Amino acid sequence: MILTTNKDQLSAQIKDWKKNGQRIGFVPTMGALHDGHLSLCETAAKNADKLVMSIFVNPTQFAPHEDLDSYPRTLERDIENLNNQGIIDLVYAPEQADIYPDGADSAIKAGPAAQGLESDFRPHFFDGVVNVVYRLFTQVNPDIAVFGEKDFQQLQVIEEMVADQAMDINIIPGAIIRDDHGLALSSRNAYLTADELETARMLNQIIYSVAHGISEGVDPDEACKNAAEMLLKAGFDKVDYIAYHPTWSRILAAAWLGKTRLIDNCALPEQD
Repeated sequence: MILTTNKDQLSAQIKDWKKNGQRIGFVPTMGALHDGHLSLCETAAKNADKLVMSIFVNPTQFAPHEDLDSYPRTLERDIENLNNQGIIDLVYAPEQADIYPDGADSAIKAGPAAQGLESDFRPHFFDGVVNVVYRLFTQVNPDIAVFGEKDFQQLQVIEEMVADQAMDINIIPGAIIRDDHGLALSSRNAYLTADELETARMLNQIIYSVAHGISEGVDPDEACKNAAEMLLKAGFDKVDYIAYHPTWSRILAAAWLGKTRLIDNCALPEQD
């Protein structure tokens, strides 16, 4: 496995692979890898010949009060995990100047899929996401890229950006990977205390109950309101949102435990 921080070395290797007719798969991450990320690698491997992962903690998607400085940075351990998995061919770990040589101003804006939900609480988040992903896409030049469904709204925003920018990249969703108790794996789970971890596992159970209720005819607004109350009773400190998105046929939620913000979602069950 190749590790590079140099975009010219990255470009040369990509050109060499493409010259040999090999399809390039890409898994962009901010590091602090867990089994969810490794699952994205497995999905990419089914759809490409050579795989690139980026590890870059993107400053433009953090607001000043958020956890940019404390976000876990575990590059050495990440490389060890990727070597053990044996799927990724090249890890690209650029410096900020390689991604934002002219500063971090937003060159493009997120589209309509970014409206509401996350943007109501993190208004600059998706502009930061689309800009870093666009810049990484231009450097990696992949044929396919994999994004996890845990960040479901982000997945929609990326698909929309690729279409708007007429980029010839196939975006492939990666399934949510959960622990044995149903908690969606996330790098930020490392912030949770043992007691908070027990409470966090209620999030998945409650949004699933909402999804099943709506599929059986319960009023979506009432179901989501009741679910927010259930989360608070379960021990969550604050609920940013729990909402039904009819276009996506999804329940999406974001809630706080102490200083940790958790997000999750689930599809409505299909009707017979």
